Amino acid sequence: MKVVAVLNEKGGCGKTTIATNLARGLQLEGLDVMLVDSDVQGSARDWGAVETDFDKPAVIGMDRPTLHKDIPKVAEGSDIVVIDGAARAEKMQTSAIKASDLVLIPVQPSAYDIWSSETVVDLVQARREIAGKPEAAFVISRQIVGTNLAGEAQEALESFDLPVLEGRTAQRVIYTEAASQGRSVLDVDSSSKAADEVRSIVKDTLAIFDIQTAKANGTAR
Repeated sequence: MKVVAVLNEKGGCGKTTIATNLARGLQLEGLDVMLVDSDVQGSARDWGAVETDFDKPAVIGMDRPTLHKDIPKVAEGSDIVVIDGAARAEKMQTSAIKASDLVLIPVQPSAYDIWSSETVVDLVQARREIAGKPEAAFVISRQIVGTNLAGEAQEALESFDLPVLEGRTAQRVIYTEAASQGRSVLDVDSSSKAADEVRSIVKDTLAIFDIQTAKANGTAR
């Protein structure tokens, strides 16, 4: 079982959008996925509670700083667990990092978001010194199409000595529409630009984990 946490100190940076779409995208690759909502706002739980005509990843709520102890107990049998992280909650973030093999840090292409990511980066680096993991990478989130801000943000993020995923999201109405329907953008319109963005993030995540999916050859490891 692999665990990926989507974390940033700042609210409104697209954590839940990335977490829910990533979880569904991984499921569509043939993996058994569990989505853990660790934010007291419960947005991922709300998404999971909306009925659909297909089975989504199981969504459970865990809003106590014991994720690293609790996830192995409840996610036995899952291939991947995706944690939708809590903002402005250092103890929760620390627990999520302890539980994780990979931390994805969504940042909007703005100085405020880049600055706010320092807290999570510091927590990840502190954990690495103790345990040698998790892996970590930035995900540029909610970029404005037609601007150069994302490129400028990538240059700024490279100073943190962490990779920046090729996959990134843009500000598109379809993300909001999909969330309100309890779906991913892949379900709403698999040919959309947003769906391509999510598939790219899924691909990057699988590559980091070196996972061969069931969709590719009938097995998952």
